[in-house]
Amino acid sequence: MTVQRADIEALSEFCQAILRAAGADASSATAATRAMLHASSLGVDSHGVRLLPHYDMVFRGGRLNTEPQMKFERKRAGTGILNADNAHGALAAYTAADHACDLAREAGIGAVGISRTSHFGPAGAYALAMAHAGMIGIAVCHSDSFVRLHDGAERFHGTNPIAASVPTGKGNPWLLDMATSAVPYNRVQLYKSLGRDLPDGTASDLNGIDTRDANVVEMLAPLGGEFGFKGAGLAGLVEILSGILTGMKISPEILPMGGPDISTPRDMGALVICIDPDGFVGRGLLLAGMDRYLSALRGSSPREGLQVMAPGDREWAEAASRRKAGVPLDPETVTAFARLAECAGIAVPF
Repeated sequence: MTVQRADIEALSEFCQAILRAAGADASSATAATRAMLHASSLGVDSHGVRLLPHYDMVFRGGRLNTEPQMKFERKRAGTGILNADNAHGALAAYTAADHACDLAREAGIGAVGISRTSHFGPAGAYALAMAHAGMIGIAVCHSDSFVRLHDGAERFHGTNPIAASVPTGKGNPWLLDMATSAVPYNRVQLYKSLGRDLPDGTASDLNGIDTRDANVVEMLAPLGGEFGFKGAGLAGLVEILSGILTGMKISPEILPMGGPDISTPRDMGALVICIDPDGFVGRGLLLAGMDRYLSALRGSSPREGLQVMAPGDREWAEAASRRKAGVPLDPETVTAFARLAECAGIAVPF
């Protein structure tokens, strides 16, 4: 199968143009594109530009507010709530991250809950934004039910991601971005488009029985395989921090991401936490400590034929490659982009 590639800058311009054509204001289009390109640049294709057709659909359908009037309310010295006014989740999360950084500079730690938000894509994008500001960043969000419980046979939690990022003194930030499901749902969609089998123990059919066939997947497995109670527990923690702490719906109550109702807001929640190292040992000692830690980690003995890597190492290497070679686009995305381009009267980015 021939891989179609597109230049990152061309993709950015295309995504923003499509979202503006769908009615999104400049801030929404810019934030959504920034998040998608974060994922596509780092090789997290399941949460990258292949989401563009979905975002186009829900902006046009009315689920997302094309001109949101978000309101931030400070609660305590280091806490606050951002009412996202049914904005695109990326705009809400980047905005909340900025507020959290401001709170942390004053209080040492800043935590901002987000209410009335929506799908925000790659959680790592918002943790990384805080790391680029010199802070430790953490971001979590829940979603509609698609993951069975450990030993369960029906959808319960969302994929409920956890992301964290820490600045370093000599290189790219340490970056962890993980779903609490064995794989994210968009990975299933990607594998379906590519005609590939899923890994063992990652997804289930209608009866909760494991399957590798992406075409018959009805639910995802929690992270951990035979020890999936750990993934289910982590998903529950994200549920509490994202949905209950912000007064929003819990996963079983959230409308499905894919519809059929694309006009009703989903009332999702999220939480971002920012930690200012100057409220603890200081930025200098944090950076030195991270460099010492990562040097020891990468220098530890690997198993034969393998390489020890820190969270983010694989992604940063992929980003360097894609800056040169372009972002690979799966066949389903290529077809969808052609349709979007024709409808909007915009040239495709490849």
